[in-house]
Amino acid sequence: MKLYKQRLLSDAQLKRLSEHQYSCQSCSILDTFLQSYWNWLVSKVPIWLAPNLITILGLVINIITALILVWYSPDAKLEAPRWACALCGLGLFIYQSLDAIDGKQARRTGTANPLGELFDHGCDSISTVFVALSACIAVQLGYYPGWMFFQCFCAVTLFYCAHWQTYVSGTLRFGRVDVTEAQFTIMGILAISAIFGPSVWSTKGTSVLSPVIPFSMVLVPAFIIYQKSTQEIYQNHPALYILAFGLVAAKVTNRLVVAHMTKSEMDYMDWSLLGPTMLFLNQYFNTFVNEYYVLWLCLIWVSVDLMRYCYQICQEICDHLHIELFRIPYPGGPQKVIPPTSSALEKNGSGGKKQQSDEEDSMPLLDNASH
Repeated sequence: MKLYKQRLLSDAQLKRLSEHQYSCQSCSILDTFLQSYWNWLVSKVPIWLAPNLITILGLVINIITALILVWYSPDAKLEAPRWACALCGLGLFIYQSLDAIDGKQARRTGTANPLGELFDHGCDSISTVFVALSACIAVQLGYYPGWMFFQCFCAVTLFYCAHWQTYVSGTLRFGRVDVTEAQFTIMGILAISAIFGPSVWSTKGTSVLSPVIPFSMVLVPAFIIYQKSTQEIYQNHPALYILAFGLVAAKVTNRLVVAHMTKSEMDYMDWSLLGPTMLFLNQYFNTFVNEYYVLWLCLIWVSVDLMRYCYQICQEICDHLHIELFRIPYPGGPQKVIPPTSSALEKNGSGGKKQQSDEEDSMPLLDNASH
């Protein structure tokens, strides 16, 4: 009995597919810089090696090296071995290199066809998942499940939006800072984790690099949005642009000061980052809304969020210390003397006793002054 197999593509779709012409525009900084390396690399590839085989080979290497990280840190909290981070970074570099030369090999062998484009982008869509996950494991982002969820699915969403833009415009466009730059950034993260260990990023301790991540979440989007803007949003409105991102940086800096003074961790997630996200997503949706209006919306959001944060922090500290922010309760009245703690006395030794005797000597003067 012959089983009926439903076709996924109709005759009309197959006909239009055969007439499809690949269209791509790229002004990527690294793509231009790496062209000589890719041309040299493809010249070393045997002429009989099929382009699609190059693509799938790179994907398999990328997946295997990423799964090694997943094996050692399935919850993205455990510290994966440094060699696993290095291996994953190497796997991503190999994948990126092979992905860049498969089209060159197709043109070199005269085998370029629509299936090659589909195969290339299909492999990229799968690789995006593993690359995003490996980056989260390398920085132990499992301690922040909400942020890890956002990072991974944001990468997948942005990849989809890039091809949605291609579907609408007919041309795949790469900005000055795009896929290649993102891949090399993740390679850098994996390299740092391989050299210093994944815990170097973690706020669960005294890591020096942990405060760098929240600030990089402000600086990197600011640069990418500026570079990818088709309406030259920064060039036309520099003051507005700097105010919007500067206030986000001010909020992150305030949180760093609070974390230092309270001897606590500094969370990666911050609601002020929603402002830059508006601009970021708007660009990937083919600038659906005029960037000038989105920039104003971003500025209003980050301003309100900063004021809310500052008010709440000051209010909570005032309530705890029983003080007022802009008012002295008893001007000219008796001053409140805070005695040194026992640990301070032990640390100072005799100096602590001397300080205490000095305070006792000064007490009558304070009493007299109050009278």
